[in-house]
Amino acid sequence: MTARTTARTRTALVIGGGIAGPVAAMALHKAGIEATVYEAYGATGNPAGTSTGTSGTSGTSGTSGKSAPGGGMTIAPNGQQALETIDAAEVVRAIGTPVTALGLRSWTGRHLAQLAPPEHLPTTRFVWRTELHEALAAEATSRGIPFQRGKRLLDATDTGAGVTARFSDGSLAKADVLIGADGLRSTVRTLIDPSTPKPHYAGMLTFTARVQKTEIPSTEGVLYMCYGKRAYFSYQIMEDASAVWSVNLPHREPMTSTEAHAVGAGEWLKRLREAFTDDRTAAPDLVAATAPEDLLITGPTETMLPLTTWSRGRMALIGDAAHATPPTSGQGASLAAESAVQLARCLRDLPPSRAFKAYESLRRPRVDRILKLTTATPTATSAAARTATPKPAGPLSRVLRDALLPVATKVGGAGGAVWGAWQFDHRIDWDERVE
Repeated sequence: MTARTTARTRTALVIGGGIAGPVAAMALHKAGIEATVYEAYGATGNPAGTSTGTSGTSGTSGTSGKSAPGGGMTIAPNGQQALETIDAAEVVRAIGTPVTALGLRSWTGRHLAQLAPPEHLPTTRFVWRTELHEALAAEATSRGIPFQRGKRLLDATDTGAGVTARFSDGSLAKADVLIGADGLRSTVRTLIDPSTPKPHYAGMLTFTARVQKTEIPSTEGVLYMCYGKRAYFSYQIMEDASAVWSVNLPHREPMTSTEAHAVGAGEWLKRLREAFTDDRTAAPDLVAATAPEDLLITGPTETMLPLTTWSRGRMALIGDAAHATPPTSGQGASLAAESAVQLARCLRDLPPSRAFKAYESLRRPRVDRILKLTTATPTATSAAARTATPKPAGPLSRVLRDALLPVATKVGGAGGAVWGAWQFDHRIDWDERVE
């Protein structure tokens, strides 16, 4: 479909070059709106949207100083469908590894459940965060969308007829609207509402690693989540005998990323080996096979209370800046892509004030439903959704969980609620006009 010539918004400043930012810029571009992406970091720095507390397994950088993949994450079928709407799904397919199902296991190695989205949907893909950032930026650039790097937003002035952004290097930028895609610690969010809740420590430290070669057989596309006695462990073994794993390690006291890195990869691997000593899963072998230089230390996981509003005047939020999901939801990036596309549709058809209201009306019910599901109290019927909590289950809770979860995740139970079509088969009708 050709871009509508009646678009009321002509230009947009997109703050943040992680995932939501480039997707929003491409969607706006398709809607006939000129968008420029402003990224706080330079060409070799971490994108602005990589705060912990996002979907999948997050990470920052290795400890040896060499280039690291930036942690891993999954892009769910609904996220790929959102990208398909703007002709960008191939970006994920090109760099992603298929994840056909989620397998749940106890610390004893017992199989508890295996969950998969409906077969007619795109296969979930595992991607490395940095690779996805780079691929999305490259795709957006190929479409003629400008990227301005080293542009850290300080403040913005809403004149009623447009927005002027001021950056730390002293430069200014003007446009009809400003979109905050700048992650969990969003500057735009504080400009919209200075009293907005701050991210808070979720009680866990996260680690990710890529193992070049293992003797463990391929998991044939299944990503396993293991409820360890002391920590939570997820892993997938690829056909080429390489593997990727991640750990959510409960840690009572908050620790910054800098403090976590100061401990050192060698010491953390030692502590992780101790955490999984009793587990009869792949965790002990995979941690033992990991070299210190291949360990990605994220630091703390963080979450945030829901916001009362996602917009004010000519500024609006998308992605983690608007609706941060729990680290284990597997939906953060996908929901961000959906919101980016829906916001572009609204701005295509309505003036900014009405567009932002319509956008929030379209998105809140779905986002709230998924957030409620993934933050539910970990009972037998919600355990499949919330695969990690700050405190591992005690002996009695483990027995009850392991007994009830296989039953609860059958058709009509948690498997239907968590992995049903309502969550994954979510299509956006780009051609439908927003009223």
